[in-house]
Amino acid sequence: MAKRYGGKFSPQGGSEPDAQPPRGQFDGARVEPAGARANVLFVPAIPLVFLSLNDGAIGMTIGLVAAGLLTAAAFLLREGLRAEAAYNERRTARRPAFPRKISASVLTGLGVALASYRTELISTDAAMQASLLAPILFGGVATVLHSVSFGLDPMKDKGMEGIDTFQQDRVARVVEDAETHLSEMTDAIKRAGDRRIEARVEKFQTTARDLFRTVEEDPRDLAGARKYLTVYLQGARDATVKFADVYARTRDPQALADYSALLDDLEQNFAARTRKMLLDDRSDLTVEIDVLRERLQREGVRLD
Repeated sequence: MAKRYGGKFSPQGGSEPDAQPPRGQFDGARVEPAGARANVLFVPAIPLVFLSLNDGAIGMTIGLVAAGLLTAAAFLLREGLRAEAAYNERRTARRPAFPRKISASVLTGLGVALASYRTELISTDAAMQASLLAPILFGGVATVLHSVSFGLDPMKDKGMEGIDTFQQDRVARVVEDAETHLSEMTDAIKRAGDRRIEARVEKFQTTARDLFRTVEEDPRDLAGARKYLTVYLQGARDATVKFADVYARTRDPQALADYSALLDDLEQNFAARTRKMLLDDRSDLTVEIDVLRERLQREGVRLD
């Protein structure tokens, strides 16, 4: 049966509800740090492989090695951009243990140099006539351009002054496990096939990550937040997996309502825990200030 076109801005359709999601529903969505400009670097290795297959044993080997180096460089660059994004979004963070972006630049230069040397080989009559000057120049330019385009890895720790590194390592392990639970929630909820509930899960994950950042900034809060980062998140992941399986098969509105209510409760509890830890940190600061004031007064220092 035909349906008359109408909508919010139609002359006779002002009462029809707006189909757009409410403002703020997709707040907190995470942007992939390794975008198209990084992923496109996987492409040059593909034609290089096919062009090297008919170049003889030496040319084919050099071409395949160059393609492997370019592919490895693209993988390292993607991981390096993700590590840099995680470093930038934290107030306290250690520099990456392995310089992925710098290594990607070096591997890119080596791959371009080998590809250029292969071209020199197939354009000359003998391998001894192939010049090394052009491959070295091409490789050096490629390394510099790659570094300029994507930058270097963070080279120093950030906000780590006065922080117990042992406690920081404990927090890092717990947060890493918690991030794994969130990633598994994201993978599971996609099976439900409902973009609105996916956005609702992302909103809860944003609240959970606020708690992560608070614990990372003050590792002493780990004891009070551990069950939130382990038990509660593990339970949320299990509930998400079961909901996605049920909802994908039945589209049961009651299951959707129950799962949404669970996310609301979890989000409220995580937010309340974050606020409590911030208040406790402020109370600790007030105590430190009062103690310092009393000590200065006992030593005869006047405070206006």
